[in-house]
Amino acid sequence: MMTRNKLITGMMLGAAATMLLMPDMDRNTRRRMKRANRYVRNMAEDAYGGMMKWMR
Repeated sequence: MMTRNKLITGMMLGAAATMLLMPDMDRNTRRRMKRANRYVRNMAEDAYGGMMKWMR
């Protein structure tokens, strides 16, 4: 459970940092960051789901 809390905290800090930096970036950079964010989030969800399935 402690690892999940750290993951959520890290995600929140990353989102806050992104919101601070995004206004200074151009449109293409923001688009690439959003795409990368979706990719990483999906990978993390898949890894978490796989681990939970494996633990059953």
